[in-house]
Amino acid sequence: MDKVRSALIILEVTIGVLMMVSILVQTPKATGLGGTIGGGDGGLGGGYRTRRGLERQIYWTSWVLVAGFLLVSIANIWVTTHAK
Repeated sequence: MDKVRSALIILEVTIGVLMMVSILVQTPKATGLGGTIGGGDGGLGGGYRTRRGLERQIYWTSWVLVAGFLLVSIANIWVTTHAK
């Protein structure tokens, strides 16, 4: 059971680092409500715009990593509490 717990901890750290990288790589959208209304959009056009190509892939990959992190964390808690 210790090998499973160690593997889950390593997997959780790895997914956590990948999740941080995928979130930090994403391009920022219009900055909050001010960017949506039209103040200080910085040339992005303001408001909503669709994600395309690599930007969409990074976005969905980050959501998959979040789900994986949640599942691994729950499995890690379960293994820790049910260890004999």
